[in-house]
Amino acid sequence: MSRFTGSVWKKSRRLGISLTGTGKELDKRPYAPGQHGANQRRKISEYGLQLQEKQKLRYMYGLNERQFLNLFNEAGKMKGVHGENFMILLESRLDNIVYRLGLARTRKQARQLVNHGHITVDGSRVDIPSFRLKPAQEIGLREKAKNLDIIKEAIEVNNFVPEYLNFDADQMTGSYVRYPERSELPAEINEALIVEFYSRH
Repeated sequence: MSRFTGSVWKKSRRLGISLTGTGKELDKRPYAPGQHGANQRRKISEYGLQLQEKQKLRYMYGLNERQFLNLFNEAGKMKGVHGENFMILLESRLDNIVYRLGLARTRKQARQLVNHGHITVDGSRVDIPSFRLKPAQEIGLREKAKNLDIIKEAIEVNNFVPEYLNFDADQMTGSYVRYPERSELPAEINEALIVEFYSRH
């Protein structure tokens, strides 16, 4: 299954979650798209809830099904709680960290910055969005990227950087201080439902 490229706004309203991270999709119509969206009251099955939770998380981080499942299986081999480990692996992706640092306004934009070679890790250019960061690694911009308007605008509007990251707006550099705790990750996701979903297969 390929990465979802359709209307993010429609998908956000259907799932009841902001997939861009801006919250704008839910401002006008916080219900599913379509003429009956506001009146949908049908009970969703347990399997449906699990599937919906998986789709919410997959679309949020912008992964295709294969990438998502591979990361999920890897999390299952780690010590600790499967679902929490999975969330931490997702959060440790380079494209996500670029977004969390405020160098991009959405994860999609962050992924493009990485793909186009604008991002460095420990001083070396990395153009793989799925590159996994470890604590103490430094994230920066290549010299030519520091003048990009989309990056300057993103930094200007960003007013929150998680505690597990450190960001120097003047130098346009950041660091992955430590792995996040579950309480610092998306509260609207119930990862236990995702573990249940995959345990069915």
